[in-house]
Amino acid sequence: MSTTDVCETSSIAVRSSMSGLGAIAVAVANGAVIGIRFGHRSESAAVSALLGPAKKRKAGDAVEGPSRADEELADDVLDRLLRYADGEPVDLRDVPVTLDHLSTFQRRVVKACRAIPAGERRTYGELAAAAGSPGAARAVGSVMANNRVPLIVPCHRIVASGGKLGGFSSPQGLAMKRRLLELETASLFS
Repeated sequence: MSTTDVCETSSIAVRSSMSGLGAIAVAVANGAVIGIRFGHRSESAAVSALLGPAKKRKAGDAVEGPSRADEELADDVLDRLLRYADGEPVDLRDVPVTLDHLSTFQRRVVKACRAIPAGERRTYGELAAAAGSPGAARAVGSVMANNRVPLIVPCHRIVASGGKLGGFSSPQGLAMKRRLLELETASLFS
């Protein structure tokens, strides 16, 4: 496990590690997870995908680091994600995530998605109905495609009607989505 300390905003706690799902990077600020990236070939690639190009600090710049609580949350979430990647059943529903960038509809979709148990799937239409907006399957697809905290908001559990996988925006695309669904199904029966 490593700690990344050069980032665009120095008050973000960032943790990264290699896992069975490739490199995982987690960012926490203000008591909530603000981003997760996984499936990359290296920790630096995962962190770069998470934070974008980091601005280098100049010598003498005042630096306010992340809070101890944010660092502890980042450590905890990364630990849980590593155990998840190893096939251990891990509940992530209690992990706080930032939602202030989302509309009311998008928040309802995220809440309904987080309620889907591991090993289960829902269609985009079913998730739209669960979020109180039947007929908004395409809008749900957009929310899932722009998910900043995959695995915590388990967008991989959302599939197209007819059982097709739909899309997935990790570096390994649908192969990773299939792998996550298989990982969850296998952990239920072990």
